[in-house]
Amino acid sequence: MALVVQFGGGVPVIKLGRIAGQYAKPRSGDMEKIGDVELPSYRGDIINGAEFTAAARVPDPQRLIRAYNQSAATLNLIRGFSSGGYGSLNRVGAWNLDFMAKSEEGESYMDIAQRVDEALMFMSACGVDVHSPQMMTTEVYTSHEALLLDYEQALTREDSTTGKHYDCSAHYLWCGERTRQLDHAHLEFMRGIGNPIGVKVSDRCTPDDLLTMIRAFNPDNIPGRLTVIVRMGANKLRQHFPKLLQAVKDAGLVVTWQSDPMHGNTETVQGYKTRRYENVRAEIEAFFDVHDQMGTVPGGIHLEMTGDNVTECIGGGSDVSADDLESRYHTHCDPRLNAEQALELAFYVASRLRSRRMAAQLNN
Repeated sequence: MALVVQFGGGVPVIKLGRIAGQYAKPRSGDMEKIGDVELPSYRGDIINGAEFTAAARVPDPQRLIRAYNQSAATLNLIRGFSSGGYGSLNRVGAWNLDFMAKSEEGESYMDIAQRVDEALMFMSACGVDVHSPQMMTTEVYTSHEALLLDYEQALTREDSTTGKHYDCSAHYLWCGERTRQLDHAHLEFMRGIGNPIGVKVSDRCTPDDLLTMIRAFNPDNIPGRLTVIVRMGANKLRQHFPKLLQAVKDAGLVVTWQSDPMHGNTETVQGYKTRRYENVRAEIEAFFDVHDQMGTVPGGIHLEMTGDNVTECIGGGSDVSADDLESRYHTHCDPRLNAEQALELAFYVASRLRSRRMAAQLNN
């Protein structure tokens, strides 16, 4: 996906995965009811089990240790892949997935891979070292919502050279829509760490609340310190997002704007928690449209996806229907885009970035 956006959109891409640490799940209610049975909610593998039994739903502190060990093992695997040659631009043709080989998105990806190969051959012919570290390795950063403060505090360390504190559970952490209250502990913890951080906001966030949060999280107005992750749904975003953008712009505050088109578009279909591809894409489209109208910069996309051939989200080029949900519905938490759906969105994002670049060139 990063290759598609970077090559097609002509912009650098920071690869940030919600990985190696996201084992806690925020819940709207303390209890979950199926039929006549009511049990404590599943709060993620770091706390209790997803099985709907009384025993599984009992919090187990040993899960905290297992989550840490799993995160460390995952991070080591990411390092191995990203620095061991697997992320080399010389291997872009090998990154495709077998089940996507005959899809429209798979064919479009292979076309880009071939063009990258041709560009590398041209660069090599010109004397450029295509085996340099910049070509042979890549950087992948980890992130998750800083939900369990006891866990996050245990992994926070002071940098002896600067005196700043960093949460070493991830490179980047964010504060969720349910925990971003101005007088709550999550905001206080997040403002005290030196990591780049984010905050999720919905249509319930007022311009005044957002300005107060931004000033609390980033009092020195440091570029790159704070990302505002917008999750509203397409229609609400067109209505509410311009007010937030204008307020931040008028205040002279510097943030990175990111779209989360997943969490504002969740629904239940035939008993399955799911999302419709067309609604996810519509919110991304609205995000770009509003930025184009306001003269501001779209800074990122936050997707929930997997490389597996799952059937958890409806629609897209893979044509997953409501009846298909039960066939390969593997998630214990939120429904994820499969690889074909995610790649389709990457091509759309690349097309919007390319259009912005071409418009800027015409204006100059």
